[in-house]
Amino acid sequence: MKKFSKTELFESVPVPRALASLAIPTIISQLINLIYNMVDAIFIGRTGNSFMAAATTVTLTLTMMNVAFSNLFGVGGGSLIARLMGVRRADDARKVSAYAIRGCLILAACYSLLVGLLLTPILRFLGASPATLGYARQYAIIVIVIGSLPAIVSLTLSHLLRNAGWSSQASLGLSLGGVLNIALDPLFMFVILPRGQEVTGAALATLISNLVSVSYLILAFRKAQKTAPLSLDLRKARGLDRGHVRSLYTVGVPSAVLTGLFDVASISVNKLAAAHNDLVLAAFGIVMKVERIPNAVNIGLCQGMMPIVAYNFASGNRARMKQAVHTARLYGLIISAVSIALLEIFAKPMTNLFLSTAQKAADDPDAALQMAKNAAQTVAFAALFLRIRALASPVQFINYHSSFCMQAIGDGKATLLHATVRELGFYIPMMLLLDRLFGQNGLAAALPVGELLGAIFALWLLHRALHKTRAEVEA
Repeated sequence: MKKFSKTELFESVPVPRALASLAIPTIISQLINLIYNMVDAIFIGRTGNSFMAAATTVTLTLTMMNVAFSNLFGVGGGSLIARLMGVRRADDARKVSAYAIRGCLILAACYSLLVGLLLTPILRFLGASPATLGYARQYAIIVIVIGSLPAIVSLTLSHLLRNAGWSSQASLGLSLGGVLNIALDPLFMFVILPRGQEVTGAALATLISNLVSVSYLILAFRKAQKTAPLSLDLRKARGLDRGHVRSLYTVGVPSAVLTGLFDVASISVNKLAAAHNDLVLAAFGIVMKVERIPNAVNIGLCQGMMPIVAYNFASGNRARMKQAVHTARLYGLIISAVSIALLEIFAKPMTNLFLSTAQKAADDPDAALQMAKNAAQTVAFAALFLRIRALASPVQFINYHSSFCMQAIGDGKATLLHATVRELGFYIPMMLLLDRLFGQNGLAAALPVGELLGAIFALWLLHRALHKTRAEVEA
């Protein structure tokens, strides 16, 4: 693919080609990063231990908070940088990047400290049972308490680089950690550490991968700041005016809240699933990992779209902005339709990937047989739940797409309203209602129903936001 300058990508390259140039590296990065996050669960699943698998489900909520905190400064700062580039204010953009990096460092340190002090009660609140608590602690101490700082900084730097037009470098940094984690997981889990320490091995592999990823991204950022409006000099953060600080938080807070509310929804799923039994909990954990594959593609597409929309919104090129919005929407819906077909057809083998049902040789044959039976039941639950929840893919994309568009134009109020109503007004109430009426299958069906209602609301909010910007221009 021909290389274009950052200005050409934002201003003149045909939208489908510009979108591909920014989105394809981001999608690849999202998928590799997803594998990076899922590979622990895949290798832990090879043990056939449903309780280890359930423990990774519990800790997923804590891991997703890393994403929420990085969105606060990465998405908020990145969107503002793209808009400042659109009006040729490079010095202000550098101050924004310095402020965002300083903020994510402080927030990451506070999060690690808080989780470290309250780890056991937090894990119990998230649904850890006596059978899964020990495994969950092993993983969380290394990946969250020790590893949140490099993870949050990596994600923040990648957002800032991407919105400045350095999509390939941002994607490579995250992908590097993902590839390394895939290589290190089996080494630490099955070679270096003794049997029974597979969770600790997976956590150590993830920590090392995060450290390598953040190191590369820092080097990439240092190179990019020579030509892009970015800066690692934290002293520049002191010169950022209050208006830009407000603009950063106007977009960043709703983006963080969106991910945070996703965590609240995950907690609700975990607690309702755990009320059935640990096998149902483990099954939902597997499903939530599998369904993240199409989500990762669609989020990568939206992240590639976002700087084009933000830049052209700020520069006043509404026609190009709208073309980017509509093109990305069309591509996302096509991807979602293909995803439904694949997930419905391959539900059983995909869920089986995360938990082996083969009986392992063991000192206690009866225990090994019971473990294999538990694993088979877990996979059966997971395949059924996945087929139900896969139907949500198109309307989930509409929710993501609308949210990213509103963030790109700086409409934080609409983004926050959408995030709140989507999760607290639609999805969680649907969980409680359908679980009560139809049990665990109803709990699975809550996702497509809740996301459909959220998508209708999102389209209305986006239409209102775009109409408002058109009225402001005409005025």
